[in-house]
Amino acid sequence: MAILTLLLPDFSLIALGALLYRITGWGDDFWRGLEKLVYYLLFPALLFQSTAKLQLNLHSTGQLLAVGMLATVAGIMLTWLGKAFIHAPPMVYESGMQTAYRFNSYMALALASRLGGSEGAGMMALLMGFGVPLCNMAAVHALAHRSGNLAKELSKNPLLIATAAGLSFSIAGLHLPEVVNAVLSRLGGASLALGLLSVGTGLRLSSAGSNKLMSGYLIAIKLLAVPATAFLLGSWLGLGELQLKIVVLFCALPTASSCYILATRMGGNGPVTAMLISMGTLISALTLPFWLALVH
Repeated sequence: MAILTLLLPDFSLIALGALLYRITGWGDDFWRGLEKLVYYLLFPALLFQSTAKLQLNLHSTGQLLAVGMLATVAGIMLTWLGKAFIHAPPMVYESGMQTAYRFNSYMALALASRLGGSEGAGMMALLMGFGVPLCNMAAVHALAHRSGNLAKELSKNPLLIATAAGLSFSIAGLHLPEVVNAVLSRLGGASLALGLLSVGTGLRLSSAGSNKLMSGYLIAIKLLAVPATAFLLGSWLGLGELQLKIVVLFCALPTASSCYILATRMGGNGPVTAMLISMGTLISALTLPFWLALVH
């Protein structure tokens, strides 16, 4: 029951976003503008604040980072292995590959905050700080034979910029002035609610019947194989209870809604990517409680 209470607010906001998209006449331009506001301003503010206040200690967080990144790399490798037996039209499988290892940042910090307070949010922000460049490099590389420049794509990523700035701020031993901290808190609070609403507005199942083997394989990697790897590695290394919860949560999250943006911008298949995001998000309502209960 406690786990359902933890997850219900986020999935309720996603459902509300889907409902609002269908019953209001606000138009796609409104929702795209809202998503840009969250992606380029509100959420980077939250990431910067979370990482700027983080007390970095590689002795205590090194294993946490190692588990999270190794599990993510395992997911990336599994997507490349799938190319050997999953036959899909050009740029269809490549567009979907990223959905098997990228993560929903909005849900990440919202759930981590409720699971472990500011300490849990700090751990999640650290994992995101290393996970964002790793996942973006892998995703851009998979699509880069059509277009795009890896260094250019990473240099423009607002989430990566905000996290790097926050980590630099923390390493320098600086402290946020109270007024700045208050402003960032308000921006960050808005980002989670609006970000989850945006996830709901992007749910699309119109291509659900296409290439079931590919869809099942990629969703299984993201929601089963990657968190299982994190759980086994974390348990073997003897991570503390909160660290194990956070790293398994990080790996068990549904994929990022921005996968669609990257796929379309780089000449990929947008509808199939949107379907994979939607299916994974819906199925994660069943898999997330399982993983959280396993490490609760």
